[in-house]
Amino acid sequence: MDMEFTAEDLAFRDEVRTFIAENYPQELRGKQDEGDELGKEDFLAWHRILHKKGWVAPAWPVEYGGTGWTPTQRYIWSEETARADCIRLMPFGLSMVGPVIYTFGTPEQKAKFLPRILSGEDWWCQGYSEPGSGSDLASLRTKAVRDGDHYVVNGQKTWTTMAQHADWGFFLVRTDPDAKQQEGISFLLIDMKTPGITVRPIITLGGEHEVNEVWLEDVRVPVENRVYEENKGWTCAKFLLAHERTGIAGVAASKRGIERIKDIARSEMDGDRPLLANPFFKRKVAELQTDLTALEFTELRSLAGEAAGRGPGPESSLLKIKGSEIQQRITELALEAVGHYGAPYFRGFGEGDNEHPIGPDYAHRTAPSYFNMRKTTIYGGSNEIQHNIIAKMVLGL
Repeated sequence: MDMEFTAEDLAFRDEVRTFIAENYPQELRGKQDEGDELGKEDFLAWHRILHKKGWVAPAWPVEYGGTGWTPTQRYIWSEETARADCIRLMPFGLSMVGPVIYTFGTPEQKAKFLPRILSGEDWWCQGYSEPGSGSDLASLRTKAVRDGDHYVVNGQKTWTTMAQHADWGFFLVRTDPDAKQQEGISFLLIDMKTPGITVRPIITLGGEHEVNEVWLEDVRVPVENRVYEENKGWTCAKFLLAHERTGIAGVAASKRGIERIKDIARSEMDGDRPLLANPFFKRKVAELQTDLTALEFTELRSLAGEAAGRGPGPESSLLKIKGSEIQQRITELALEAVGHYGAPYFRGFGEGDNEHPIGPDYAHRTAPSYFNMRKTTIYGGSNEIQHNIIAKMVLGL
């Protein structure tokens, strides 16, 4: 694989760097590194700027509002936004339901939903997992019963990320209880303001309100909000999960995470020398970088395949497995680097707090980040399930 940038690519990289330097909101700079909790407006501030520029959906086809960038340009974009510590855009509209709608939706659905996803007017959440139906998603029990030109939906979803902010959600529901599991599911777009929807917070180990339970009680959803055919929603679900798993790889963000570990290890002392000079710790960092480089090349091959007209295939499972494992290893190594300073962590040190941070600033978020990242090998389909997909689809076992 030729990794040399052309003159055009280098000019594009300079354009991206200049745009970020001149347009990324000042009030957001450093928020992620410092571990500040991000609100809806934080995410939307950057989203709106990119929408105005026409850069909010690099992976979308041009006819629906995409940029028309090459795989190399998309790679450069992800590298530069991670290098500048830009807040990542919420994926549920842009990377998940948007591609489902422009691939499987009706002309009316495309006209209604796609422009509002691009502009950020609609914030989306994902109604997939249920209590008892996570990795075995096809066993879901949320029901949708046809009543004229509506479905009446009853059930419960869980681990619904950012549902407390959502305007709309995309939900998998069972529309034929007598069919085989995958054959009786439909894909519905549901207005989160519809009567009968209750969102209840789940507070994570790190203390964040990131995920929720969503209860649906006699929620009436117009049939026109069903994407694709009735009982054929599993086709949409698989398509969406392939895109989600590709995005979970997070190569650019992991690169920044490794550089942060190096910075910490240069400051933390191991006796009379920096921790980074410790051969055992240095070897862990090197092994992590080697694995990340291998993952990066796999992601680039996947991007090249998409550019050639092939959607994400079984390799998305590999990206998900290795990407999530590397993310966890980064938080583990960061926690190891700060040592005992990682133990007494608190949920922020804001106005009104009567506690003071202990240790250097870079230590305060290492433990919460470590606990929060335990989720990465579970969401998007657990890594155990991804191994099964690879065994079947790649190895033919």
